Amino acid sequence: MLLRAHILRLPMFLWLLALANPVLAHKASDSFMYLDTDSGQFRIDVALRDLALLVPLDTNRDGEVTGGEFRQHRGAVLNAIEAGITLSTGNSACELQGEQWGISQHSDGAYAATRYQALCDGGQAPDRLEYHLLFEHDSLHRGLIQISTGETSSLAVAGPDSRTVDLRPSGRSGLWLSFTTFLQEGVVHLLIGLDHILFLLVLVLPASLTRNQPTTSPRLWLPSRAQVIELSAVVTAFTVAHSITLALAALKIVSLPIAWVETVIAASIVVAAVNVVWPVLGRRTWPLAFGFGLIHGFGFASVLSDLTSGTANLAVALAGFNVGVELGQLALLAICFPLLTLLAQATPLYQRALVPVILLGVVGVSLMWVWERIPAV
Repeated sequence: MLLRAHILRLPMFLWLLALANPVLAHKASDSFMYLDTDSGQFRIDVALRDLALLVPLDTNRDGEVTGGEFRQHRGAVLNAIEAGITLSTGNSACELQGEQWGISQHSDGAYAATRYQALCDGGQAPDRLEYHLLFEHDSLHRGLIQISTGETSSLAVAGPDSRTVDLRPSGRSGLWLSFTTFLQEGVVHLLIGLDHILFLLVLVLPASLTRNQPTTSPRLWLPSRAQVIELSAVVTAFTVAHSITLALAALKIVSLPIAWVETVIAASIVVAAVNVVWPVLGRRTWPLAFGFGLIHGFGFASVLSDLTSGTANLAVALAGFNVGVELGQLALLAICFPLLTLLAQATPLYQRALVPVILLGVVGVSLMWVWERIPAV
């Protein structure tokens, strides 16, 4: 009875999780910075929805921040941005002299774009950037930085645990640094993407089902050979598919509106969940994983595609990010799949009650996301 009570609470848990963490189902919070160390030109783009956490921009309280509302509070917005960024050389902070401001469009909506001239002591180039914008309000926020020196450019990431970025060529020279930096961001992006996690859950549920009777074997938790093969096919298909579109989108070969992508991602979860019960798209899960994995790849790419494609080590950053996504995915599966297998082998309630309840909760949450995202399309 206790197990059955917990099972019946699962859809409500999923629903509350989605309501409590709506950001997890959307593009991660990022700002985009572009610095030319030779000229001292510095630009930063911050999403209007993120700036609303710092400045009360939504004056009409309609849930949307417009360009007009930004212009109305421009002074406060610029003060908030400048308070969160410090460029320096040696032990002296550089002065940020404002030159231009306006609205820019990124894949996920409107951003406040401001351009500055960094004035450092002795006309030197800035060698360090300290970034702490929005971290107190959103620990998942990241500052993505493109650093240009002469004919070369590189990428870096500022986060809550890495707020200082070394701008000197010697401090950012290694391709390994770019690879590991974006590998970490790939892991984070996968783990905070609740929609991607639910899609993976739905894909692996059929592989966890067992046709064997409950057993008390000491190897109870181990999946069968057939289950491992089915799971491997699903993971491989999903990996190959999203790797293809992640590369195409990040390299700006193919570009899709992020609002459409997010809507289709949410809808794909609904379709995959329904297909478990009514396999209108077939009982083989790997083709479904490949087909919808192509769309999920565009969702993963949103964190990189807003940086310019001329960056010298973009390919390295892309590879690191993709590997990070895979490591995050494998870590989730390594924890969740044995537990699902154990439940499937230990109790008949798994297939008869727990799986239908999980699917019901996933469908409910995903339909809510579809409804939320359609008005933005």
